[in-house]
Amino acid sequence: MKAPASATTPGSVAEPPEPRWLTDEEQRVWRSFMEGVTLLDDHLDRQLQRDAGMPHVYYGLLVRLAEAPKRRLRMTELAMLAKITRSRLSHAIARLEKNSWVHREDCPDDKRGQFAVLTDEGYEVLRQTAPGHVEAVRQAVFDRLTPEQQKSLGEIMRIIAEGLQPTEAGADLPWLR
Repeated sequence: MKAPASATTPGSVAEPPEPRWLTDEEQRVWRSFMEGVTLLDDHLDRQLQRDAGMPHVYYGLLVRLAEAPKRRLRMTELAMLAKITRSRLSHAIARLEKNSWVHREDCPDDKRGQFAVLTDEGYEVLRQTAPGHVEAVRQAVFDRLTPEQQKSLGEIMRIIAEGLQPTEAGADLPWLR
């Protein structure tokens, strides 16, 4: 019986498997996806910089805080919701504190923990900025898609996001770094 092609003889080194290259159609889809994500992020970032002097990621943090009970979240939870590293969150919160839009509070039951709290000033900036932002999102995404495409996009992105968030211990996720 002949050994399978993938088998090695003692002392030999196995060849790595051939990469699963993208087909022409997969390459087209991948590049379209990346171009769309990049252009959408730039479009929304420019709109928010123009209207509120903040990048898109900061707006997202303010939204998460506005939606939270008492407009406050543990920093670790906010990093998880925003899908960013704790270091990036800390830098963002420092910038938002300089604008008096957010402040930090120590966690009474955890000496190392902190809360990010949306201030009244931050809530007002969010309230004034939200109409322009939602219109930018609507024009860039939803007005271009049929209801069926919108549903498909939501389902596809949920599947991708779930696949990139393993639940096992030691998972390498941004908010754990």
